[in-house]
Amino acid sequence: MTLSATILDCDGPELSRDEAAFLREARPWGFTLFARNIDTPDQVQRLCDALRMAAGHDAPIFVDQEGGRVQRLRSPHWSEYLPALDQADRAGDNAPTSFHLRGRLIAAELRAVGIDGNYAPCADLAWPETHPFLRNRCAGHTPHSVTRNARAF
Repeated sequence: MTLSATILDCDGPELSRDEAAFLREARPWGFTLFARNIDTPDQVQRLCDALRMAAGHDAPIFVDQEGGRVQRLRSPHWSEYLPALDQADRAGDNAPTSFHLRGRLIAAELRAVGIDGNYAPCADLAWPETHPFLRNRCAGHTPHSVTRNARAF
């Protein structure tokens, strides 16, 4: 079996016939899901199954589920998570424990619908000059806190 070392996606919440045909030929290594691919838990599970069937193997499926605004699976079907820096600041000395629990909860939600991996955590450092758009995605204010929180996640 020859697989290409690519990770692909699809246009919407269901795999079209044309996409399935392309994937059978392309035989990608894995897939990424985006917000446009996510509706309900049952729909996500069906899409994951269809992607793997089209690829012809147990292809890993990934999503970006950090929390905050970078969260593809959202309520009412999935939990909403604080932005990472907000969580780190609120948890204080308990941040590593809270990040560990956050990672376990997110992993359980993803696994329940057939998603294998998460493009998280974001292990960026919040500097005073970090742009507000990126700042709340950071895992802490110091290299030590970012390392500790990201590892715990």
